Amino acid sequence: MAEFPSGVSVVTAIAGDGSPRGMTCTSLCSVSLDPPIVLVCLGSGSNTLKAVRESGSFAINLLHAQGRSTAELFASGALDRFDRVAWRAEAGDAGPHLTEDAHIIADCSVVGDQVVGDHAVLMGEVRAAVPVRREPPLLYGLRRFSVWPHPVDASQAVRDTVG
Repeated sequence: MAEFPSGVSVVTAIAGDGSPRGMTCTSLCSVSLDPPIVLVCLGSGSNTLKAVRESGSFAINLLHAQGRSTAELFASGALDRFDRVAWRAEAGDAGPHLTEDAHIIADCSVVGDQVVGDHAVLMGEVRAAVPVRREPPLLYGLRRFSVWPHPVDASQAVRDTVG
């Protein structure tokens, strides 16, 4: 699957002890529009998965083109990752919001959890999705990070898709 490009996100949650957890995730897709359901796949041994299961919720931080260092940091397993990025977690948030590195943040409630191989496939109902910054998305494929080669007008892309 390294040949398949996708967007880059950091999935975050708050553990039972109140500490933030998060990991880089490119295994993400939309499942349903009504209700809005997304699917993420997290490694079975990850502390982020444990926190998601404890809290019953998670946030998806869709990283923008300048978020590469954050993607690498949250993929590294560094214990101090939340000390090295800007984030907030307010009442009602499903997990920490990476306020400087995400272009969109979605708060989700877990509505499905299935172990498949060495990962858990989580279904999350999107409670809120908030645009944070107008930046192109960070992409990953062919074992490297990239961005769209030309700026994309999101409103035009939606019109092209719908009409």
